[in-house]
Amino acid sequence: MSLYEERVGRVGLSTGNRQSRESVLAAETSNIQKRKKKGRVWRQVFLLATVIGIVALMALLINVFDGVSGYVVLHPKVDPSTLAVDGVPLEEQDKGQLLGLLQQELSSGAYNKLDNEKSMTSRSRSELLALVNQRIVRYSVEESWPLFESIRDRDEIQAYAAEVYPEERLHFVSWLSAEFITRPQSSEPLFAGIRTAIFGSLYTILITVLFAFPMGVGAAIYLEEYADDTFLNRIIQTNINNLAGVPSIIYGILGLAVFVRVLEPLTSGAVFRLIDPTTANGRTILSAGLTLGLLVLPLIIINAQEAIRAVPNSLRQASCGLGATRWQTIWSFILPNAIPGILTGTILAVSRAIGETAPLIVVGASTAISVDPSSPFSKFTTLPIQIYQWTARPQAEWRHLAAAAILVLLALLLTLNATAIVLRNRFKKKY
Repeated sequence: MSLYEERVGRVGLSTGNRQSRESVLAAETSNIQKRKKKGRVWRQVFLLATVIGIVALMALLINVFDGVSGYVVLHPKVDPSTLAVDGVPLEEQDKGQLLGLLQQELSSGAYNKLDNEKSMTSRSRSELLALVNQRIVRYSVEESWPLFESIRDRDEIQAYAAEVYPEERLHFVSWLSAEFITRPQSSEPLFAGIRTAIFGSLYTILITVLFAFPMGVGAAIYLEEYADDTFLNRIIQTNINNLAGVPSIIYGILGLAVFVRVLEPLTSGAVFRLIDPTTANGRTILSAGLTLGLLVLPLIIINAQEAIRAVPNSLRQASCGLGATRWQTIWSFILPNAIPGILTGTILAVSRAIGETAPLIVVGASTAISVDPSSPFSKFTTLPIQIYQWTARPQAEWRHLAAAAILVLLALLLTLNATAIVLRNRFKKKY
């Protein structure tokens, strides 16, 4: 081969290498652009999903707020003008006149019952006036309108009420009030409240936490710190994960079979001689709390396991290196560092339990009860049950009450979630 041919071959080889490098660079650049484009597409998809979720939540809240207040047409069963005392109209009477009116119009049994609940002389004028309207005048709702319609069509509603209900009173009322929270349930929507339901929810959740929290944390400690990787333990872990997805109605059936029927002497209080064994009934707060405890137990175990697993192994090794036993290591190092995650998971699980309805219906929650629960062996109702019962009625005023109760339930849930965040931040440690 001549010198010329050799030089030409070298130039051709270098040119080929340069072209190869350029083609590889072009392919890599094209690949990067495709990946960036795909990333932008997925970013828009995630943003769209977030926007849809926010819009759906806002629509739900707007719909709830729309039912909390509005115009209502009130019909008194007793004309308030006939209750004037010495020429003073009912709305202008003082505390003494209202008290005398209640003593005169109510039976002695009804008056004494009110006096036993709270001394009549210690009640304020507004409380006595509310009692007169509830027990003597007894207003009923003829027709009602939601908030936005009451604002938008105010003049039309007033004209319609004046034409169709010339003898009745048109009022703008708020169904959510302090009296609504402190009153028991009633058959009259204007005087119905959720005090009994709130007490029932709090009692039930208290029993749920007392039952599920220690059992869940104890099971998580055993599975993470003591249990070996055996076939039996793997089956237990798999079943715990599966139980977290079981429909809540199944837990209600389990609670009915075990707590209401099999353990009826215990859950009714008959074993403690608190009630007559012949009239024992296991459909109590204790049965409901234990049923909800079973419902959230898998969630608490899984969350506690994740929190314990997140504690660095270096802490375990350092503790054992200093001569601590396994239990001393768990008590002094593992649990203090895992408690933020454990508490957060527990409160989020309880937030789910407080909104459950299906298992409580199966266990036997009352849909109409006006007596506050006094012990774990009392009959009960809860806020979700109360909301369900009100929304099932055809009259619009009951749906307004359900909307007000929904806001109270949301406030309780937000309070629990805020507590979870505070506890997490308070006990959180950085490694």
